[in-house]
Amino acid sequence: MRVCIAGCGDLGSRVAHTLLEDDGNEVWGLRRHPPASAKPDMPAETGVPAHPRMQWIAGDMTRPQTLTDLPAGITHLIFTAAPGERSEAAYRATYLAGLQNIVKAIQSPALKRIIFISSTAVYGDHGDEWVTENTPVDPKGFNGQVLCEAEQWLEQLQHSTHISTISLRLSGIYGPGRTYLLDRLRQGLASAATQPAHWVNRIHIEDATAAIVYLLQYRQPQSVYLVTDSTPLPMRTLYEALAQLVNGPIPPEGAPPRGVGSKRLSNARLLDTGFVFKWPDSRKGHAALL
Repeated sequence: MRVCIAGCGDLGSRVAHTLLEDDGNEVWGLRRHPPASAKPDMPAETGVPAHPRMQWIAGDMTRPQTLTDLPAGITHLIFTAAPGERSEAAYRATYLAGLQNIVKAIQSPALKRIIFISSTAVYGDHGDEWVTENTPVDPKGFNGQVLCEAEQWLEQLQHSTHISTISLRLSGIYGPGRTYLLDRLRQGLASAATQPAHWVNRIHIEDATAAIVYLLQYRQPQSVYLVTDSTPLPMRTLYEALAQLVNGPIPPEGAPPRGVGSKRLSNARLLDTGFVFKWPDSRKGHAALL
C-alpha cells in the first residue's frame, strides 16, 4: 500500500508506525508543520517514536495550493485531521473543504480506499437505548452536523467512483498522554451525573489504531463503523471506578455534560468483522495506564 495520512498527529502517527511494520507499505504523513526530527531514536512531538521509513509532507488541506507535491500512485487515504479551533467555520474548513481538497489533490486512479475519522457526535440523546450504525443521526452541535455532511459527501463519492469509503465514528479516546479525566478525578474536580444515568463510551488509542489498520485492509467493509469498546458505562459507574484507581475522592453529583447526549454505543458491526479488542473495558485500560 501507498498510504497518505492527512492530518497526521498522535493517532495518525500510531497508524503509520503500525503500517510500516510491513516492509511492503509506504506511508506519507501530511501536516501543516511536519516534525523537525524524524530520527527513529527520537520520539516525535506526539510521543510516538518516528519510524525510519516515515515520510513527511508539508501542506495545509484548507489551502489547496499547498497540496501540489503529493506522491503519485497513492492507494489509500486516511483522514485523521482536526480543526485548530472549536468553531463551525474551522470545522467546515477542515472536515468539508479540507477533505475535498486532499481527495482532489491526490488525483490518482490507484486510489482504492478512504478512511475518514468521524465521531459519535453525529448522534443525539438516546438515554439508555442501544445505538448502532443504523440509528438515525441527530447531532446536537455544529461539530456533529459538519461530520454528518462530510460522511454524506464520501457516500456520494463512493457511489460515483471506484473508491471504497469508510467513516469511523470514534467514541472518546483515552490512552498515553490523554489523562485529563484521571487528573481531574485525582484532584476532586470532576462531577458525575447520577439520575438519570448518562451513558459514556470510550476507546483506547491502541484499539483505535488497530481498528483503522484492520479496516484499511478488510475485503468487504461497510461504509460506517462505530469504533468504541465493548463496555459502555453510566458516567457515575466509570467515574467512581477511575477515582478509586487514582485515590481521588468520590465525584460529587453533577449535571450531565451539556451538548453531549447520553449514548449507549454498540460495536457489534466491528466485532462481526473479526476484529479483537485489546482493551474491551475502559476501566482495565485506564488501570493499565497507571
